[in-house]
Amino acid sequence: MRVAFSACLLGEAVRYDGSAKPRAEVLELASKCEPCPVCPERAAGLFVPRPPAEQRAGRVLLADGTDVTETFRRGAAHECAAVKAADAPLAVLKAKSPSCGVGLVYDGTYTSTLTAGMGVCARLLKEEGICVVTEDTVASCKPSVEHPVAIVLGTGLGHLKSLVKPVRRIDYHDIEGFPAAAAPIQGHSFEAIVGTVDEVPVVVYPGRIHLYQGYTAAEVTVLVRHAHRLGCRDIIFACATGCVPGNANKGLGILTDQINLTGRNPLAEWSEIRDVDTPFVDMNDVYSPYLRTLARGVADDLGISVEEGVYAGMLGPSFETPAETNMLRLLGVSYAGMSTVCEAIMAKALEMNVLGLTLATNEAGAADIDHQSVVAEAEQHAEDFERLVRGVLHLL
Repeated sequence: MRVAFSACLLGEAVRYDGSAKPRAEVLELASKCEPCPVCPERAAGLFVPRPPAEQRAGRVLLADGTDVTETFRRGAAHECAAVKAADAPLAVLKAKSPSCGVGLVYDGTYTSTLTAGMGVCARLLKEEGICVVTEDTVASCKPSVEHPVAIVLGTGLGHLKSLVKPVRRIDYHDIEGFPAAAAPIQGHSFEAIVGTVDEVPVVVYPGRIHLYQGYTAAEVTVLVRHAHRLGCRDIIFACATGCVPGNANKGLGILTDQINLTGRNPLAEWSEIRDVDTPFVDMNDVYSPYLRTLARGVADDLGISVEEGVYAGMLGPSFETPAETNMLRLLGVSYAGMSTVCEAIMAKALEMNVLGLTLATNEAGAADIDHQSVVAEAEQHAEDFERLVRGVLHLL
């Protein structure tokens, strides 16, 4: 996988003051991929050292007021072209800078004050469809013993638990809030495994409960809250779905967004909602663009066939009718399932980094679908699913 990096994050002394800003997490990621160093200022021919620059009202200005916007644009265009030529789907850029800042940049007052905005190069890369993040995103997704990766597995996908080198096992019924009488359906088990997969710290939950079983939205998100209490910052949701004909095909998929058609929201039932800043959670990028891009890169590198699309959460337990399938197609839905949406909402509210993976085991609205056929189809894709998850864990 090719990834563009701000050269200063890789240790090159190209910053305005002649320094570099290497970051351990970035260097580790770079060692696992094909790095493409970029520096818009260097590409523009600016000297090192040079006067600092910040953005103000959409312009790039030096401290003495000199407007260097066009110089920065020229360098940004050069580096954007280089990233496109390298076919890099991801760029990890230096936070806050007038060229590479993502979401926040220094505001031009030279007082270390930040304002909402995008660096000149970051904006160009994003307009080209490249996923742009800062080194802070890479660091926040880095697993550790204190921050293991949570993996919640769906129907027929629980075999991933066999990859875990266990340190501790937790019966779901010992988790606060988990329904005492709950029993797993076929393809699920109710014992969380804390340990490692390929030396990456993980907590694997090889089963879940569902709204269609009569549980509340607060109850079906207990595992998410438990993972958060254990320190997990990244969470991978895996689920079996039906693909919507015309929008997706059977096989593995990466979730890009979701539509909650269950009529339930866990935040409306969560007693601890009063302890968060606001119940009005922003659902933009509920599925982390950074994690999605890593998953796509892993799939491409390993030759795994993976599609991407929007997930619709249905209440179930009945499968979709042909008319409902037509509705989903018109809504732009690729995958329909009976889990995940409430869990993703809760994870987003807890500020976790979410990756959604699905295995489309059947066509939505098709005849002769049953639970056993879903499980059987999932088993046929077990190897590719495991390779995909292990590849993502390796890059993290």
